[in-house]
Amino acid sequence: MSLNDALRLAQGKGLDLIEIAPNATPPVCRIVDYGKFLYEESKRDKDSRASQSASRMKELQLSPSIDPHDLAVKRNHAIQFLCDDLKVRVKLRFKGRQKVHKEIGFEVVNRFVKEVALYGQADSPPKMLGDRDLNVVLTPLHRDKRAKNPRQEAPGEPDATDAPPPDENTPAQ
Repeated sequence: MSLNDALRLAQGKGLDLIEIAPNATPPVCRIVDYGKFLYEESKRDKDSRASQSASRMKELQLSPSIDPHDLAVKRNHAIQFLCDDLKVRVKLRFKGRQKVHKEIGFEVVNRFVKEVALYGQADSPPKMLGDRDLNVVLTPLHRDKRAKNPRQEAPGEPDATDAPPPDENTPAQ
């Protein structure tokens, strides 16, 4: 359709003619309300940016007096995040008299980093932020270099539900 016909059609409907793909042959245009078009485009951009930045990093909080089982649970969460290609910030907060013995916190964080070393590496050694927080950021290793995700079963291993039924001719023991 010619440019004049398209403009006449847009004005007849009370809308705007917007050029979508100027480099295409012939150029692609759309008849829309320009204000509404800009509003929807800004919402799409905002949504994509928000979801992109929110899912890139996860944070785990530890304590210097953490129970070994709780530490194992946090380690498993960190491994799962690293297998999903997310960065993990490990934060250890000192409370009250714990601030006096910061070496215990460093031991806990260094042990945690060593336990997840097959899945991710620390960007830098653990650092104190202020006098209360000890932080380290773990970055996932490349898929080829890291260990397999422990939550995914190997495809060749049969489940108990996949076991063949017992043979009728064999006597039960």
